[in-house]
Amino acid sequence: MNRQLLILENAQRCGRVEVDNLARVLGVSHHTIRRDINALCEKGKLRRLHGGAEFIEQSANLPYSARSSLNVPAKKKIAAQVVRLIPDGATLFFSIGTTPAIAAAALAERQGLTVITSNLSAAMALSDAPEARIFLPGGELRLPDRDILGPHALELFQKYRADFAIYGVGGIDADGSLLDFNETEVRMRETMRSNARKSILVADASKFGRHAAAVGGHLRDADHVIIDARPEPRFHPLLDGLENTPTIAGDLT
Repeated sequence: MNRQLLILENAQRCGRVEVDNLARVLGVSHHTIRRDINALCEKGKLRRLHGGAEFIEQSANLPYSARSSLNVPAKKKIAAQVVRLIPDGATLFFSIGTTPAIAAAALAERQGLTVITSNLSAAMALSDAPEARIFLPGGELRLPDRDILGPHALELFQKYRADFAIYGVGGIDADGSLLDFNETEVRMRETMRSNARKSILVADASKFGRHAAAVGGHLRDADHVIIDARPEPRFHPLLDGLENTPTIAGDLT
């Protein structure tokens, strides 16, 4: 995996990174980390600080190509648990994002699925599923994110009642509030959750404490919360307080 992408993801999640810690975690020299940080600063992604750097694009998401290559093993563990919940013939909502798209790919062997999504990657992942029906909204394809946002997409989710809504999130705040990068993403996520019989939040542990500007919904709203591992200790009370025990994919086979 690209080391600079890992550094940038850590900086976006934590707000800042330190050279000493990155060198220890990534198993490379301090010189290598400083060189990576300098490159990211030159691209305008980070701002230098004494001993490290800080993230300077708090209101912007990482490019899709970067997100799609981050935490892939964790996202595949999450997807494997989603498959256990979904029977043949189910009607499914999929939100935008890389984790829902990976979950869609894991469901490609299910038969007779009806899929409603604005996530083009999820739709393509299920295009060869046996007897699948896939509904996409009209409007402009947002590139490079490979999704469709806007009134037509929101209207599509309002017209259907799904058995399951499978949705990701930009970040999870310290109080359990769900965060995304713009208000439209929040409205679409909440619409599909409210129009589904069961909702499944899929998020790798890096989303806990990750910054994003738009807020809507809460961790406890989901019927199932599937994560790859327990987050850092300060977030444990959020999970322990959920009425439905979250599925930690890394703990299961």
